[in-house]
Amino acid sequence: MTAPAAGKQQYPLRRRAVVADLLAERGDSLVVAGLGAPAWDVTAAGDSPLNFPLWGAMGSAVPLGLGLALARPRRRVLVITGDGEMLMGIGALATAALAAPTNLAIVVLDNEAYGETGNQATHTAAGADIAAIGAAAGLVWSRTVADDAGFEVARHQILTAPGPGLCVIKVRIEQLPLVLPPRDGVVLRDRLRAALQD
Repeated sequence: MTAPAAGKQQYPLRRRAVVADLLAERGDSLVVAGLGAPAWDVTAAGDSPLNFPLWGAMGSAVPLGLGLALARPRRRVLVITGDGEMLMGIGALATAALAAPTNLAIVVLDNEAYGETGNQATHTAAGADIAAIGAAAGLVWSRTVADDAGFEVARHQILTAPGPGLCVIKVRIEQLPLVLPPRDGVVLRDRLRAALQD
């Protein structure tokens, strides 16, 4: 069996613009950024003490976001991650559904490729449907968008709708300049803790 080619479908949405649009209206939301490109995109939209970018721990973005959502139920928590990272931690969707924090929204930027290791195809390039998995796990809402019209409809849901919810956003493969967040995990932890002294 031949592995599917990554990026066989060139979607119109661009991940950095999508993230910038979402975070322009974030208010005091906490943002967990999955490792690699999502962390660079969140940082490109503006570094903030309310951001927690992962430098490693692949598969941990949703569990970390879930923990924050449960600990801070009055704050919106956005997890912004990639398809490869989400696939590695796919079981976390069932845990999020069971825990049922209404303030948690998960965004998966799905370019159907492992961008940090050479754009090898992920399972979504062969038809794995992360949004369908989220729905089957019991999330309150779960959808896929692949164009501007779909994103415009989904944006409000991502930022305000009671969750836990999931939006898979199909984006094109792009090699963009790195915009790196602080690399020191202790600094990231401490600044988030300080920002949460409310």
